Amino acid sequence: MPTDGVPIRTLRGALCGALAAGVWALEQPLDKLLLSSRYDDVELLGRAVRNGPGWYRLGLVLHVQNGALFGAVYANVAPSLPIAPALRGPVLAVAEHLAGWPLVALTDRYHPARGDLPALSRNRRAFVQATWRHLLFGLVLGELERRLNPTPEPEPPGPPPDYASNGHGSLERAVSGVPD
Repeated sequence: MPTDGVPIRTLRGALCGALAAGVWALEQPLDKLLLSSRYDDVELLGRAVRNGPGWYRLGLVLHVQNGALFGAVYANVAPSLPIAPALRGPVLAVAEHLAGWPLVALTDRYHPARGDLPALSRNRRAFVQATWRHLLFGLVLGELERRLNPTPEPEPPGPPPDYASNGHGSLERAVSGVPD
């Protein structure tokens, strides 16, 4: 496996996204309690596929998988953005949330377990929860990805100089026998 380039960057980004989604899932019970809201992303995903026993495990797997996918894309897009590195994760995660939130109206109408889930489209508490969760996800993703996929220092332009920093010439050239 290569140690540089897109494949390893993508894998590391996916790992960071999966871990960030795990933090999100662990945090959800706290914000549900603080905001007195039943909105739960793991439940929303799990009950979309299985509205019976085992929905939580399935929902958690889907949630972590979505985080990994977002992280993989993020790792390849983020370095080219003209945003401070520490803000890239939160900005992109909250932007994704704001772009996708209108689709909760479809969830309210067509989700297989819509009768067991809170309505989301006009639910301010759920919107605040989703915003907070995406912000947390983005902070964790951005910081982990920045540490695992550091941006390399730029290479100086052109070929390396033919002289040593002491001004006496290149040792490689002297050893190779190439005349100056």
